[in-house]
Amino acid sequence: QVQLVESGGGLVQAGGSLRLSCAASGRTLSTYNIGWFRQAPGKEREFVAAISWRSTSTIIADSVKGRFTISRDNAKNTVYLQMNNLKPEDTAVYYCAADPSFGGIGPNEYDYWGQGTQVTVSS
Repeated sequence: QVQLVESGGGLVQAGGSLRLSCAASGRTLSTYNIGWFRQAPGKEREFVAAISWRSTSTIIADSVKGRFTISRDNAKNTVYLQMNNLKPEDTAVYYCAADPSFGGIGPNEYDYWGQGTQVTVSS
């Protein structure tokens, strides 16, 4: 079983940037496909981005395309979500999730989850 820990969240002004990290312990992250999701208060958990275990494929949600990028460094057992040009509507708790299969954009398609990191974008 893999344990995931997100970090890098915080408070930023609109137009600013943050880089979130998803680190793994317990097992290597290199054989898992990783997704990022977010959940704002009162809303359902929303898919943001996903990356395959060898970084050969990525999926980016339309709502963040052109502003967010996903990458990974398997040597560091870490996946990143670079968020640029942040908007107030990006405010949410951001979660990373792992699964042996790639391509899922629904929360129920991922087996392992981190506890989340809060991102708040002020206007």
